[in-house]
Amino acid sequence: MALTVKRKPNKFYPDPKRVITRYFFLGEQRTINIIKKVLEMSDKDTHLILNQTLRDFSKRHRNISKVFENNFDKLKNILKKINVNPKSLAIERKLLIGSYFTMEYSIESTAFFNPCVVEHPDQSELEEGQKRIIVSFRATGEGHISSIAFRMGIIDKDNNLSFTPPGKLVDKPEFVKRHVYSKKSFLKKLDEMNIHKDVVGIVMNKLNNKFVYGELQAAIAETAKSIKVTPSKENVLNAINWVANSHYEISFSLDTAISERVIFPVSYSESNGIEDARFVRFIDDDGSITYYATYTAFNGFTILPKLLKTKDFYNFKSIPLHGEYAQNKDMALFPRKINGKYAMISRLDGFNNYIMFSDEINLWETRQKIQEPKYPWEFIQIGNCGSPIETEYGWLLITHGVGPMRRYCLGATLLDLKDPTKIIGQLSEPLLMPNEEEREGYVPNVVYSCGSIINNNELVVPYAMSDYASTFATIPIDEIIDKLLPSSFKLAKKIPRRGQTRILLVDDEVITLKIVSEILKQKDYHVETASDGLDALMKIGKQNFDLVLSDINMPNLDGFHLLDFMKQKNINIPVVFMTGETDEDYEAKGLKLGAVEHIKKPIDKDILLLRLEKLLKK
Repeated sequence: MALTVKRKPNKFYPDPKRVITRYFFLGEQRTINIIKKVLEMSDKDTHLILNQTLRDFSKRHRNISKVFENNFDKLKNILKKINVNPKSLAIERKLLIGSYFTMEYSIESTAFFNPCVVEHPDQSELEEGQKRIIVSFRATGEGHISSIAFRMGIIDKDNNLSFTPPGKLVDKPEFVKRHVYSKKSFLKKLDEMNIHKDVVGIVMNKLNNKFVYGELQAAIAETAKSIKVTPSKENVLNAINWVANSHYEISFSLDTAISERVIFPVSYSESNGIEDARFVRFIDDDGSITYYATYTAFNGFTILPKLLKTKDFYNFKSIPLHGEYAQNKDMALFPRKINGKYAMISRLDGFNNYIMFSDEINLWETRQKIQEPKYPWEFIQIGNCGSPIETEYGWLLITHGVGPMRRYCLGATLLDLKDPTKIIGQLSEPLLMPNEEEREGYVPNVVYSCGSIINNNELVVPYAMSDYASTFATIPIDEIIDKLLPSSFKLAKKIPRRGQTRILLVDDEVITLKIVSEILKQKDYHVETASDGLDALMKIGKQNFDLVLSDINMPNLDGFHLLDFMKQKNINIPVVFMTGETDEDYEAKGLKLGAVEHIKKPIDKDILLLRLEKLLKK
């Protein structure tokens, strides 16, 4: 039976009205000529032309006068050559000069594609069954330069999507170099790039084992003065700069909406684009959440795999990925560690899927091939379409395959939870293939995604239509899992039937879990168990439940704190407390927090079943 694919009406198209400013340098002599012409203007004309320019462009950009001032500051070396002291110039003349070296750039004019969806850090003030999401896109403009753009939306209980209209202004972040470099790591990266000239040692010998960007720039400048700079040595100095510039931090103003934030190439390593960001909501061992995105930096000649890190989508840190096997595109991080190690899906050779494990998130030295093109629709190559998604049956890996006529389709593979080098199952037919509307675009016959989520028991897939625009589709997760699981696995692991009530039973006493679980299973409830509140939250994050039946006094996170956390995060699953405490204040506290029922231990089978039946009928 074919999968039930529901294509959503939401469409995202390129928008030429979305513009940012860029520095516009015309070469030294032309720049000198323009500056001299502005210096020759009267104060009255300077005032008039500047006001006209501000009037025409101030509504299109946030603080355009600041942009003019910053671009004027970039001309200081030119001003010095023509013996002009910037301090002697009035602010209006500085701004007017800066305006001649500023241009608009339409970031989304060519394509708006390769989307990725993640859960928003803020899930407050939502209705029951809703989830707030962030969708990232690869936005492409003139010259095919790519950047990362964002939209915010809400998924309702039926997985219908609505999006906040994008803001009228587009804002670039403040660019800050604050990275502390390790000489050992820096030299290793240069070695991986096969850069071994003597000039590397001359520069590095001027630095301590730890150094900052300014110290490196001073060392490069001193070296350039002390040696004869041949073309090959100049290339080495540029390569050192290239590696240095690949580390940076950026911050957006707090008054910007997420749709107004764009991560545009800010370093030489990214000068020709930031490609295919695969965001993932990563949960660390201590329960803390960080959003990571693997992406490819391109400078027109070579690519550099990089990692973006944020907790709030206001402040980002970018670092290069190191290691022998961090040298290609299509890298996707797992959403948590596996057996104490970071894990990454990659396509090292351009044709097959590999998995890598590491103790460090930015160093990848080992790899293992796990998947080759198997079916005709993927014979040319196979790769990932974002980070694997954890389910109770395994890691769901959405893939892309390329077949006849270079047609891209989406597929799905299920990896073992404890050992994701093992494949449990793989779809023999595409999960999604381009229809008649989707096949027309910049690159015909392509559907492609950079990351999906599971919500309300459906896979929510954002995907690009032929490298031009983007849309969404949903597919019932039960149907996907049913096709992926071999019959032997289905027999070994009892899978809930569609419509079967799912209860999460939480208690730190093993005997209670066994007894209550057996009572519930006899009444045909599907039961999952958790040993404490933290364990319960992990399971709630991966599965859908109709009711939580929880003890109160537990280690790590007790029942009260579990319910309080669920309410804060707008997780609207009914919670029933069960406890051996006889203090009536306990019952009152639970009900005030939002518990729907309170059952005394030891558990009476008939009372438990009657109360649950009554609650679930509601």
